[in-house]
Amino acid sequence: MATEVGSPAVASLGGARRFAVASAVGTCVLAVVVYAPILYYMVLHWRAVPDYSHGFVIAPLAVYFAWERRRALERAPIEPSWWGLVPLSLGALALAVGRLGVELMSMRTGFVLTLIGLVLLLLGRKVFRILAFPLCFLFLMVPLPQSLVNVIAFPLQLIAADLAVQTLQFFGEPVLREGNIIHLPNAPLFVAQACSGLRSLMALGTLGVVFAYFFRKTWGERLILIASTLPIAVLVNAFRVLLTAALTYRYGSKMAEGVIHQTEGFFTFGLAFAVLLIEARLLAWLWPRRSPRAPGAPA
Repeated sequence: MATEVGSPAVASLGGARRFAVASAVGTCVLAVVVYAPILYYMVLHWRAVPDYSHGFVIAPLAVYFAWERRRALERAPIEPSWWGLVPLSLGALALAVGRLGVELMSMRTGFVLTLIGLVLLLLGRKVFRILAFPLCFLFLMVPLPQSLVNVIAFPLQLIAADLAVQTLQFFGEPVLREGNIIHLPNAPLFVAQACSGLRSLMALGTLGVVFAYFFRKTWGERLILIASTLPIAVLVNAFRVLLTAALTYRYGSKMAEGVIHQTEGFFTFGLAFAVLLIEARLLAWLWPRRSPRAPGAPA
């Protein structure tokens, strides 16, 4: 016999569901309180290092992505899973290793792993599948360790400098590259770590993930859009170095300093954003979405 709406059994199920959700939310809030000192210094890191200023928008976007799935969450059954102990254990291990080795990335990653583990443990695999993207999106707010930044940034500096020099030489300009230093006739131009393009790469990579989420619906399209942010960031940063070198050659070293140099950075990032938009439009043209065929319509 079917259970009637409003019956004690249905009310009991609804109460149990509300209790489970409230418990999960309360436990996640408790995790935020426990990790508060680590999160506080991570926010200070975002403020101090411009390469990670995009971190301020990651959490609000993750909340929005979760809120957008609210209808699916309302229908998903709550079936707590012991598999949640796996990410919880990894989070605790990352926290312990980070504390012992004073390694900030491990501790910050441990926070995201803890949230993933709590959702999986208290709400179950079906709820976790729905929230998997918002939860994993939080990893983008974790700054990379400086040792890894140094490994990534220097090759990017050399690539940007080399592409800029080759372009200037193609147009007959007398320039020479020595490592990450571009020798111009009137002044040397030092391609510093801040000009490596890592900042653009981090911000554009995050933007690419958001673009892929909103504008493309298949995994193939999304992967193409996200993967393309790397060459776009590298090429656009090389163009920035080229522009700086050309202006320095024509108008002096003041063109590589202060407000003018910052304006060049804003302009080139805007250019990268425009290229990403154009690519999204090209994907829409090359990979059109098929509308569902009406029942009974001819194939």
